[in-house]
Amino acid sequence: MSYHRMTLSKFLLEQRKKGVIDPDLASLINDIESACKYVAAAVSKGKLISQEVNVTINVQGEEQKPLDVIANEIFLKICEQGDQLQGMVSEEMESPYIIPPEHRRGKYLLIYDPLDGSSNLDVNLTVGSIFSVLKAPESGEPLEEKHFLRPGREQLAAGFTLYGPSVMFILTVGSGVHGFTLDREVGIFTLTHPDMRITPSTKEFAINASNERFWEPPVRRYVEECIKGKAGPRGKDFNMRWIASMVAEVYRILIRGGLFMYPRDTKDLSKPGRLRLLYEANPMGFIVEQAGGMISTGRESILDIVPSSLHQRIAVILGSKEEVELLNRYHKDYDSGKQEEFESPLFSNRSLFRNP
Repeated sequence: MSYHRMTLSKFLLEQRKKGVIDPDLASLINDIESACKYVAAAVSKGKLISQEVNVTINVQGEEQKPLDVIANEIFLKICEQGDQLQGMVSEEMESPYIIPPEHRRGKYLLIYDPLDGSSNLDVNLTVGSIFSVLKAPESGEPLEEKHFLRPGREQLAAGFTLYGPSVMFILTVGSGVHGFTLDREVGIFTLTHPDMRITPSTKEFAINASNERFWEPPVRRYVEECIKGKAGPRGKDFNMRWIASMVAEVYRILIRGGLFMYPRDTKDLSKPGRLRLLYEANPMGFIVEQAGGMISTGRESILDIVPSSLHQRIAVILGSKEEVELLNRYHKDYDSGKQEEFESPLFSNRSLFRNP
């Protein structure tokens, strides 16, 4: 066993020396690391720990899993004590959590999804946590919801963990993407995947095919072309994947390229998308772009969007750059009326989303 491995703590120290991050941000990431270790331990116990927790319907209108509640509490309790934060928002909380006055007023804001993919818990598949860090207001004014509603390009750090066969911690502080694996015997995250890069082209895509009848024509066109394989206009065979866990989908793309889509559809016209802008799309978008990939709604870059509410939902297309660019072009063609020749049994030549 080597005792000279690059641990997450050493990596953060190097980033401090290079001037990439300051001591407070490094300390905050260390606290997030600690929270993730506790969540990993809780997830590994499954029903052994979750039977004692009362669950409710969260702010998203979804029934919470017991581990959703446990993971959210872990993040709150650990991260409020480090004196780096002014406040936190979570997918599981309706409004911001303001750091109590007994703690020092910190320089940062934390945005997090404590347990992404928790619908997979019942079948023992991979889940994870997602986080994002923003600069807090410096004026001394009381912290409000508006201070969290900032475009993704203002993120200072973002990352996610995977609670699977091995526990992974994926991090960007704006200087590439790096993956750390938890050595369970000593409780330390060690750098195992330095400078992760997404291949620009791919032969793999992920989408929930059960929603096909609700997709817009540009998405139907893309998927149908992929399914036709070598005999179709793409001239190559594709594989389709779907895990229903964004952390697992993005990790696979970081390792071997690919495309992940949760596009806008007509299933519920009150929701322009299914994924949360602040808790999922923005941090994953920052990570994907830092790894050489791309993220979009199909019509605009997600990282340029100014959020309108804490729990805003949005369409997400991310992954290998060439595929995202192709889908952007298909959306542009459709919106401009250039895709009339594409036959869609559901929409024909029109869509409920079609621009006038």
